[in-house]
Amino acid sequence: MKAMILAAGLGLRLRPLTNAVPKALIDIGGAPMLEVILKRLTAAGVTEVIINSHHLSEKITEFLTEKKNFGLKIELSRENFFPLETGGGLKKAAWFFGDGKPFFLYNCDVFTEMDLGAMYRAHLGTGALATLAVKDRPTSRALLFDADLNLQGRFNTAENAFEWTVCRVENPLRLAFNGVHVISPGIFKLMTETGIFSITGVYLRLAGAGSKIKGFRADEFYWQDIGTPEKLQALKRYVAEKGIKI
Repeated sequence: MKAMILAAGLGLRLRPLTNAVPKALIDIGGAPMLEVILKRLTAAGVTEVIINSHHLSEKITEFLTEKKNFGLKIELSRENFFPLETGGGLKKAAWFFGDGKPFFLYNCDVFTEMDLGAMYRAHLGTGALATLAVKDRPTSRALLFDADLNLQGRFNTAENAFEWTVCRVENPLRLAFNGVHVISPGIFKLMTETGIFSITGVYLRLAGAGSKIKGFRADEFYWQDIGTPEKLQALKRYVAEKGIKI
């Protein structure tokens, strides 16, 4: 099984911490995020990983070399001039997923205790093009699903604006995306976008064209991103209070 970890972000909201350390290598209470994610993916059956990088890319290379890649086959997809965002970064790494099997796409700044194996099995069971881990929690940008967890649109809280894939759905589920995807490689031939672009826009466009983009609810599992110093400290407190061995 394969996976991609998205680690090319600049981590601007975490400065000055990220002036010297890429976001993927920020310590969350005993180990950096990248190590935690790699170990979780390994436990789910992943053996090959590609990591995109941009900001302080050499630090990630040095860390992986020191750790002997944690016993995994790891490739780096360097975005030398500028970050390509989630969609552009994935498309650049398409060559890595030539085996035809679904793979994980994992944001490097999210910690979750969700069952990755169950999510992968759910993806296989539905035959979806992509499956997104979602949770009922506060968010400024909710994804909208019907009762069967098919993606139908998104909602911008700040602007109180709906964006539908095709037409309005009554009483949609408003769920927050958790930064973990399972994707079938058939998506690459459908990605007409180029350059810098978000994968979310791809999902919305493809759902509107009839592709099956599903949600996987992970409401019962802890989740936290580390996008700001306050969120990072919240995660560190959780790890310490629960006695989690990172």
